[in-house]
Amino acid sequence: MNEPAAALPSSAQRVADLLAAMGHDKPVTMLPSTGRTSAEAAAAVGCSVAEIAKSIIFRRVADGAPVLVIASGANRVDEAKVTALTGPLGKADAKFVRDTTGYAIGGVCPIGHVVKPVMLIDRELFNFDSVWAAAGHPHAVFNLTAAQLEKMTGGTVADVRLDAAPAAN
Repeated sequence: MNEPAAALPSSAQRVADLLAAMGHDKPVTMLPSTGRTSAEAAAAVGCSVAEIAKSIIFRRVADGAPVLVIASGANRVDEAKVTALTGPLGKADAKFVRDTTGYAIGGVCPIGHVVKPVMLIDRELFNFDSVWAAAGHPHAVFNLTAAQLEKMTGGTVADVRLDAAPAAN
């Protein structure tokens, strides 16, 4: 006999409902432990850290708009590259993240924001058959392709990776 599925936390259920409305056929998955970091999420779903689509929020200085960068979990984001595309950036504190996205840090989903963000998608996510993104809660994720991510969000695909420092001679 199958056990009924446990109810999702309200923020994850909101994401599940948005995904269903978009015709996305993969469920929101609750992790047994937190997925706040890319390494934790990758270990929980059994993929590489690079296959985690992590969400990083900045505040654009000019107008206070949220800027969401969806980056490969293996990459550090180059703020200079993002600034060149969006204008000068400031830090986004937990209140700003919650107020503009509707999600807590560690669970920021690429969709369903309170305020539509300026969005950049790390081009390196397209190197994978699929990626895992936060689903509105630190323990919730969902699987999709980078092309689906681009279509769902309307984000701009860009090179946002901080390049490794050149080796000293």
